[in-house]
Amino acid sequence: MHITQLNRECLLHLFSFLDKNSRKSLAKTCHKLLEVFQDPLLWSLLHFHSPAELKKDNFLLGPALKYLSICWYSERVKVCNIEDWMKNNFQKDFCNRHENTVNDFLLEVCNRCPNLLSLTLSGCGHVTDDCILLLLKNCPNLKTLKLENCVRITDQTLEAVTLYGGSLQTLHVDFCRNITQTGLERVREKCPSVMLRAERSANMIPDNKPEKKVMLEKASRRWVQL
Repeated sequence: MHITQLNRECLLHLFSFLDKNSRKSLAKTCHKLLEVFQDPLLWSLLHFHSPAELKKDNFLLGPALKYLSICWYSERVKVCNIEDWMKNNFQKDFCNRHENTVNDFLLEVCNRCPNLLSLTLSGCGHVTDDCILLLLKNCPNLKTLKLENCVRITDQTLEAVTLYGGSLQTLHVDFCRNITQTGLERVREKCPSVMLRAERSANMIPDNKPEKKVMLEKASRRWVQL
């Protein structure tokens, strides 16, 4: 029996065991398997291991997407987590190659995946508060938001959660160094039903722009002189 003789349900089930690249390769073999590849039911869950994977054409985005994760654990993540004003030219060039990749992808999710239930971002050093705000507005059914080591995320995201995260049940902001205790307390006050976790975030040293550091150093010297 040839694989193309199986009914649609069986083919979808078989495709569900394959990774994105294998699905794409199989879809190239005939028109019937291409139709299975393009079936929205096959794409309710997407997991990516690096920003580079977001640019491939081996997946589909659509209303069927419920669970999305972008988890980057490469050593190169450390470069993206350096404050912009501290990066050398080599580091800046590296970051410029993919600085907007995740944000642009999430904007596509906002426009095409209104039924998203869960989003996990880890090591995405360029994701911004504005992007998370738009996602909360456009995906009103979002129940789980997990952010780990996303250094540009600040209390503005926590404020957006209190305003637009009506369906949110779980919020993790682990190792997000620009989150403050004040922001976390506001979420606990405004959204008591949300399971909030912020491992190390409020205890980490936040980013300071050079002018802020200079002002702090001057203030410190004045205090010592007094």
